[in-house]
Amino acid sequence: MLPRMRLDFVKMHGLGNDFIVLELPANAALPDPSQWRALADRHTGIGFDQALVLQPPRRAGTDAFYRIFNADGGEVEQCGNGARCAAALLQRRRPNGATKTLLRLDSAGGVLHARVLADGDVSVNMGVPDFSPLSLPFDAPARAPRYTLQLAAQQIEFGAVSIGNPHVVLRVADVAQAPVAQIGSALQSNARFPRQVNVGFMQILDRGAIRLRVYERGVGETLACGTGACAALAVGRSHGLLDADVQVHVPGGTLGVHWEGEGEPIWLTGPATESFEGCVEI
Repeated sequence: MLPRMRLDFVKMHGLGNDFIVLELPANAALPDPSQWRALADRHTGIGFDQALVLQPPRRAGTDAFYRIFNADGGEVEQCGNGARCAAALLQRRRPNGATKTLLRLDSAGGVLHARVLADGDVSVNMGVPDFSPLSLPFDAPARAPRYTLQLAAQQIEFGAVSIGNPHVVLRVADVAQAPVAQIGSALQSNARFPRQVNVGFMQILDRGAIRLRVYERGVGETLACGTGACAALAVGRSHGLLDADVQVHVPGGTLGVHWEGEGEPIWLTGPATESFEGCVEI
């Protein structure tokens, strides 16, 4: 019989996009995919959209290295709300109340810069949006403002962008009526996205505000998706429909996103809330 594993965790969320955060040594044993799935179960486990594993820095000048595991047990490259929660926790855990103006978080998706603001919100520089199909990856001959895919009898039009992880964004008239699970699931698993994709449904209210629902790969629809909010602004702005500062209204609340445009980094801002601490044995 395999030895039991005890995990101390902090439960956090960013507007309902919820996480367990584990602080572990670099060589610590981690749960396998089936164990992550069991922990993510909201009836028999802890319940979470993603698990974040904070480890010691792997490169000079960074504060931590973190890994991201979806509720289905798969490891992914990036998570905007997760990065904000990780930064908030690292700031709170600094000794003797010390604060740091800028935190640097390393991950499979690259290094992110984060600021914990005076009101407790956290801003994260999510890097420069990449519209190249190869960056997602997406099987397309070249970059285009819009792409189309035939799903059964329906032709779907969308924009595509990487925010350190893959996203497509569909514009809809009313997110409340959008078939998020049906289209999201079909697009997510389409063969032209070999590593699957996150699917956003965007309703533009005006040039400074949108409503958004996101069907996340390996999770399903979540109450908030930070990289999805960034992807929506990047796609909408690339189409000339949005200004640089946009309030993104997601089911869990409102995120702020700022992007000056092509070649510039995109910033995500919102709350990062600590719910409780606990331990579990698996």
